[in-house]
Amino acid sequence: MNSFTASYSISPLWLQVVAVAIWVSLILLSAAGARRFAKSDSEIVRKIVHIGTGNVILVAWWLDIPANIGISASILASLVTLLSYKLPILPGINSVGRKSLGTFFYSASIGILIGWFWYLKQPFYAVIGILIMAWGDGLAALIGQRFGKHKYSVLGGQKSLEGSLTMTLVSFIICILILQSVQGNTWQIWPISLTIAVVATALEAISFLGLDNITVPLGSAALAFVLNQFINH
Repeated sequence: MNSFTASYSISPLWLQVVAVAIWVSLILLSAAGARRFAKSDSEIVRKIVHIGTGNVILVAWWLDIPANIGISASILASLVTLLSYKLPILPGINSVGRKSLGTFFYSASIGILIGWFWYLKQPFYAVIGILIMAWGDGLAALIGQRFGKHKYSVLGGQKSLEGSLTMTLVSFIICILILQSVQGNTWQIWPISLTIAVVATALEAISFLGLDNITVPLGSAALAFVLNQFINH
């Protein structure tokens, strides 16, 4: 067990469930408020939920929530998101008939990473992957749409230089903060974090139909794991 998680004892199950329920409730309330005051901009609502949902991985890490709970929640969320493409279950987040399966991929990626890295007793890799997707991709989309003036196209999708740079910077900061909290401020953290940030940005740029919601978190987490094994051993 790493030095960060070792400082936390396993929390009671009721506390874990309550903490996650409170967090999800806050996300939904924030989305409802944003939908009310930004009726013409559904993207803001989606990104509030996108960023907020990703942070549940921090709650799971800090409270040492068992993998079976996280995986079960991910499966349930994935089923709900699939239904939402046919039924108005998640208004403002998914549009009925929407071609992108991004919300489903996002839910699935959380379960996959919890199952993978909780089993290895190295949950911080899952945290890296999900937070890069939540904050990196979320802020990149918002910055790109609001301030993106230098456009470029990849595989038919339009991106902006401003959005991509935001993705790289945010991803780099996330990697630095998480790896430092676990490993201390070693020199290896900096090149590892930069490499992950650049690759995450590339994965986000080349993805389509919402695939970045699974390629970015899984790719970032896997790369962080591989690079750490290679450089530190």
